[in-house]
Amino acid sequence: MEREILLTGIGGQGVQLAAQVLARAATLEGRSVSALGLYGGMMRGGNTDSTLIVADRAIEAPPIVPRAWAAIAMHDEFFAPIEPKLRPGGVVLVNDSTFAGTIHADVTVHRVAATDTAVALGMPLGASMVMVGAFIAATALVGIDAAVEAMRRSIPSYRSQHIADNETALRAGLDLLAPNTHPAWEQVSA
Repeated sequence: MEREILLTGIGGQGVQLAAQVLARAATLEGRSVSALGLYGGMMRGGNTDSTLIVADRAIEAPPIVPRAWAAIAMHDEFFAPIEPKLRPGGVVLVNDSTFAGTIHADVTVHRVAATDTAVALGMPLGASMVMVGAFIAATALVGIDAAVEAMRRSIPSYRSQHIADNETALRAGLDLLAPNTHPAWEQVSA
């Protein structure tokens, strides 16, 4: 079984970190993963996208996928090219704090107050980790313990002071959605 996840946002929102945490968590759980991060030359403010493919066997999909099972949108500015790729019956999480658009695809949409939650926790840069936690609750793609360990391994040593806050953000995101609000990844038809 293969699952494709598209992530998008504006540079500086943590899209690449979110993708890396999900990818590492899946590998820690013994799955195959392919990840491709795309971003412009700007440090902040430009488009940033990532594609993940998670499978329980060797991956067959190319690194740029024509169709996707799920998406995480930290902002709506660059979401337009992603929406037509979504498979009917998939799942999309949008950062309700920054995503003003409407999604017309035949998918389950979860509006997650990621930025607002991160700010309320005193960690305004933690919105992407809130989204990862909510994505785990909505899809059961990976377990929260694997995600926490993956986050620990993804944070560079010069930013280790953020590890505890990021764990808090991951768990807060998990709590925002009832666990398994969408069928587990292996139970959704391809």
